Order: sequence, then structure tokens, then C-alpha cells
Amino acid sequence: MKHANILGPLLVMIACICIAGLSDSRAEQISLNYRLKWLFNTSVAGDILAQEKGYFAAAGLVVTVKEGSPEKDAIKELELGYADFGVASADQVIRALEKGADVVVLAQIFQTNPMQWIYRDSQIQITRLSDLQGCRMGITYGGNDETIMKTLLAKAGLTLRDVQVTGVRFDFTPFLRKQVTLWPVYRNSQGVILAGQLAREGESVRFFNPADFGVDFVANSVVTSGKMAADHPDQIERFLSALLKAWEAAMDPANQDQVLAAVKKYDTGTQGDVQKAQLDATRNLVKPRPDIAVGRIQQAAWAQTEAIMLEQGLIRQPVDVTSRLSMHHVK
Repeated sequence: MKHANILGPLLVMIACICIAGLSDSRAEQISLNYRLKWLFNTSVAGDILAQEKGYFAAAGLVVTVKEGSPEKDAIKELELGYADFGVASADQVIRALEKGADVVVLAQIFQTNPMQWIYRDSQIQITRLSDLQGCRMGITYGGNDETIMKTLLAKAGLTLRDVQVTGVRFDFTPFLRKQVTLWPVYRNSQGVILAGQLAREGESVRFFNPADFGVDFVANSVVTSGKMAADHPDQIERFLSALLKAWEAAMDPANQDQVLAAVKKYDTGTQGDVQKAQLDATRNLVKPRPDIAVGRIQQAAWAQTEAIMLEQGLIRQPVDVTSRLSMHHVK
């Protein structure tokens, strides 16, 4: 009986400890909101994998990953407190800084900007920027491709008056009908689809990559607010570590099948062979060499992007964007 009397209180004590431990474990789970720049597809494979394969959960985080759109701007949501982290391109960051936003860049996902131009190699060969003179090209007025192309032409001593410009809308017909020679695309999405379509028709294509000619206009990067960076450095470290581990795994060819399966859950409308080709293209943009860590911030490219925007009057004064880069990933 004495043993029974001792065992009873002991079991109660163990139960209480277990319950308390469970409560503490749950208390450590931090809820965060993460707003992407665009829709769920292969170009956000790392973000999807972080959610689907438990990278966030392993870091004690409950992260709600939300699609983006022109109406759902990540930086605005950071300012309003609707998001803790987001994805934005460098021009968005720079414009926001000029307007007084408090934005911090944590990591640069794309080492090469996916905004490029597709062309048939039977129509033109581009080995020098001067080859663009007189070329029929598509330009999205007010878009990043206009900014980038103006810079490329200026390097060759040309302007938009030295080429034949067609305004771009959501219709590839002018390019498919060969009315336009160069057409702006995202290399890892529309570029894959158009290249595949033309290949089936017996035509081969190339991509005009501005980075090959010295223009590094930075694309998607992970951002947060200055307040979040100051008040919750531990949360930032946990979030970013989990996210970049997921991106590294997503870009590893050995994990291709599980990555494509995870993406398919979110993007059911794209065919599997297209998604595979898109993943291959994304890998070359995010991790162009095995020795490059995912998330590396190219400080010189950010400075160049600001300089281009200032030169073209897209911002009226310098914003010193390099001072807003997290030094942990800067190179």
C-alpha cells in the first residue's frame, strides 16, 4: 500500500510534467505570414518545399505562404503588418525606399534575372549589343524589360529610336507569327513554354540574357521590415535558415521527383513535362554553379540596379539600397 501511495502522486507529477512540456512546445511554435511576389508555380519551388516537407515546422514555425499578385504587394503588406516576410524585386524595394518604406533585404533568390528575350536563331544572331540595331522587339512599356533594354541599348550607343518596338500585352501572337524578332519572357516560365512549342514546329530558339552583356538588374529577393529585423532577429534567423535549406534541397537534381510532386499540389494546370523543364530553367537561375549558395546577395548588382533606375528617372534621388542588404549573405 505504501508503494501504491507513492506511485499515485508520482504518476500525477509525470503527467503534469508531460502536459507542461507539451504546452511549452506548442508555445514555441511561432506563426508567421509570408507573401510571395506571384502565383504558385515551379519558380517558387523552394518556398513550396519549405511548407510541404516540414522545413518551417522543424524550425518551430507555422508559416502561411500566400500567393502574390499586382494587387497583393509584399512590401505594402510588410508596412501594414499583414505579412512578416515577403518576396520583392529590386526595383520594388528601391521605389519603396524612395517613398520612405523601412525595408530590409534578407536574401536574393535569383542570381540571374529570369526576364530575358526569346528569339529564333534563324532570324538573328546576337553576339554584340550593336546587333540589336534595327531589330524588331517587344517591349512592355513601363515594365522592367523596358528599363533593362534601354540600358542595354545605351551601352551600345543606341536608343529605342534605333530599333522597331512593338508594345507587349498578354499575347504571344506577334512573336509566333514572326512579326517581332525578340520577345520578352520569363526564362523559366513562358520561355520554356514558347521554346517547347517552337521545337515541336522544327524551330530552335535562343535567349538574350542581359547579364551576358553586363546588365545585372536584380529580381526576386526575400524581404522584411526594419521593425521585424530589429525586434525579432531570432525569428528571422529561424525563418531564413529553414527557407534557404528548402531552396537548396529544391535545387538539388537528386530531389527532382519530390519537388515536382510538391509543386503539382499547388499548380495543377501545368503539364508535368513542362514543370520539369521549368524546374531545370529555375535551377540555372537560382543556383548557376554548385559552389554558389542559394540566397547570395550580389551587392554590386543591387548598386547597379539603383544606378540604372536613377539614370532613367525612375527614382529622383539615391536611396543607398546597399545599406539595406543583410550582410549575412552579401558577396
